[in-house]
Amino acid sequence: MLLNAFLIALKEIRRNILRSILTILGIVIGVTSVIAMVMIGDGTTANVQENISKLGTNMLTLRVGQERRGKPRSDNSARAFKQVDIDAIKNQIVNIKAIAAENSSSVNAIYSNKSYTTSIIGTSNDYFVIKDWILKSGREFDQNELNFGQTSCILGTTIVKQLFDKQDPLGAKVRLNNFACTVIGVLKSKGAAAFGRDQDEIIVVPLKMFQRKIQGNKDIKSILISINESKNIKQAKKDITLLMQERRAIKKSEENNFYIRDMQDLLSTMTSTTKMLTYLLGSIAAISLLVGGIGIMNIMLVSVTERTREIGTRLAIGAMESEVLLQFLVESIVLSTLGGIIGIILGISIGYFAVHFMELPFIINTQIIIIAFIFSTLIGVIFGYFPARKAARLNPIDALRYE
Repeated sequence: MLLNAFLIALKEIRRNILRSILTILGIVIGVTSVIAMVMIGDGTTANVQENISKLGTNMLTLRVGQERRGKPRSDNSARAFKQVDIDAIKNQIVNIKAIAAENSSSVNAIYSNKSYTTSIIGTSNDYFVIKDWILKSGREFDQNELNFGQTSCILGTTIVKQLFDKQDPLGAKVRLNNFACTVIGVLKSKGAAAFGRDQDEIIVVPLKMFQRKIQGNKDIKSILISINESKNIKQAKKDITLLMQERRAIKKSEENNFYIRDMQDLLSTMTSTTKMLTYLLGSIAAISLLVGGIGIMNIMLVSVTERTREIGTRLAIGAMESEVLLQFLVESIVLSTLGGIIGIILGISIGYFAVHFMELPFIINTQIIIIAFIFSTLIGVIFGYFPARKAARLNPIDALRYE
């Protein structure tokens, strides 16, 4: 009986092929929109996660000032960090993979007749470990350069491109404001980070050189700390907080004049935000599925009206009401299922080209595809039931008299 109903449904769909295409168009658009939107959203989420991971591995950032409601507030009364604070953290806190100062400023880099304004970072070799930097060529700072603040520098690829073009920069003298430094290394490109910032637009110098030549004092603005495993971050954060409270003589009743930022917290916040936007867009797109369902119900009601005499004949020669109900219900389900399949194919195709154009990772969310397909089928069942029930309840005599 089910097979017979399916064959009749296919016959009716082929007989009115243009109307059938227009009927399933709403379902196709709905499923396509949902899948494409979710694919773009998932690609965006993966891209955000990748960009944030580029900022550092299991990294904590210790800064001077106060943080309220997630935003840092400057506190001029709080003293800056010193090298002894870094040494204390390194010696007293467990599970630390690397620790480095990070003092930054803006400089005008000049080589030959070219100049470029960029960021300069004063730090140590641990900075490259924390930030996951890899040297493309050259070397890191040696101990003499770190201890005595010799004028050496390591360049990002954007600086090399802007100042040297295709020339090898190693050994060249680059002028930074009013002093020159020797290029000893070039960092491997990282590209854009979160919010589109170019990470390769950077010059790294020894901390003592930065303090002497640019800053003019021995203050440390921020301290970067890499924890060996993510599971130890929470405890390390707590231990560092207690240590700094002790070193800075902060009483329990007083607010901290420093704050610690956890990259995992930022990652979780950004990921949850992008996922929420993804499902919001997907939900909006799913409304068109309901519109498609109404279209199916409308066409099925028209079909029942057109085939009233046929229904009356079937009922008169002994067809059961359940058989008539099943025939129209199967036809509705076939239409919606066909629309769902076409929508899935189009959704994946459009999603693929969209993420490729936007340079996002291509991620197929099988869960959403399955949900969209089931939902489209349910649309056929729900919106096809009422026209099918109307057909099954027709009075055979009245149906045969229908003109």
